[in-house]
Amino acid sequence: MNSSKIALSTPALTHEKSLKTLVENRSIYSLNNCELNIFETFQKSVLVPLKFSDLVVTSMLRGKKIMHLFNDPEFEYLPGETVLIPSNVEMKIDFPEASFKNPTQCLALAIDQFKIKETLDFLNERYPKEGDNQFWKLEFDNYFFYNNLELATTINKLIKECMSTSITKDALADLTLQELLVRIIQSQTVKALENPTFIDRSNPIHFVVEYIRLNIQETINLKDLSAKACMSTTSFYRYFKRELGMSPIEFILNEKIKYAKKLLNNPKINISEVSYATGFEDANYFIRLFKKHEGITPKQYQLMNFNG
Repeated sequence: MNSSKIALSTPALTHEKSLKTLVENRSIYSLNNCELNIFETFQKSVLVPLKFSDLVVTSMLRGKKIMHLFNDPEFEYLPGETVLIPSNVEMKIDFPEASFKNPTQCLALAIDQFKIKETLDFLNERYPKEGDNQFWKLEFDNYFFYNNLELATTINKLIKECMSTSITKDALADLTLQELLVRIIQSQTVKALENPTFIDRSNPIHFVVEYIRLNIQETINLKDLSAKACMSTTSFYRYFKRELGMSPIEFILNEKIKYAKKLLNNPKINISEVSYATGFEDANYFIRLFKKHEGITPKQYQLMNFNG
């Protein structure tokens, strides 16, 4: 288990007798500003084309696909992962393992362009970003990312609203669509920050992230980070959480665990050394945190990698 990749709730599969096709059988739920499509495939297939006239948020629910998108190399697409696809862009999909025993199931949420523009305009007006030429926007270069808990929770909520028979479902779906766009932009920001060459020092968040990485072996507190960003502690905390969808302390812990995993790739390093190198004086506390975050102990992670 990895806490940075959260699988979605899976709707029931279509009954075999109700299937219209065995490749990308489609169930549609139409609302005012979005359309939820659930696709299911029950046999191996290659290069199946698919295109939407609106922006589409896709998330894997079951099984495995191979995606061919833009002119980029093909990539494996699995549960817990989301892909953002602009309007009128054709994807081609392989289903290397699909069968009745092992079907693929994927959602594709097409969102009305006006709704996207309305939400981004609202965010830029009410919650302007710090730094030069920084705006709330969707980044199509950064189209593939893992679901964190917040993003998965929002998508699950939207699936539920789209499938609901309630008379208020459009109103509730509209609110959840706004939340979804915020979560996607936050996820894209976190993903972009994984690239050290992406650091933009005019943006306080980027500057702080660089400081955290350079001082990963230290105990880093909120007061230090707020001072680096030239903000009050309260303002900095709110700003950081709004930009990345997580608190500064959660981000620091993620970075420390990421660094620990890198160190654990060395089969000769001992756990107390890793604990100390990531800024934890108490190795037992480090082991508990690592297990909570990754689902296995540091030693198990080290052995699994070494044996693999």
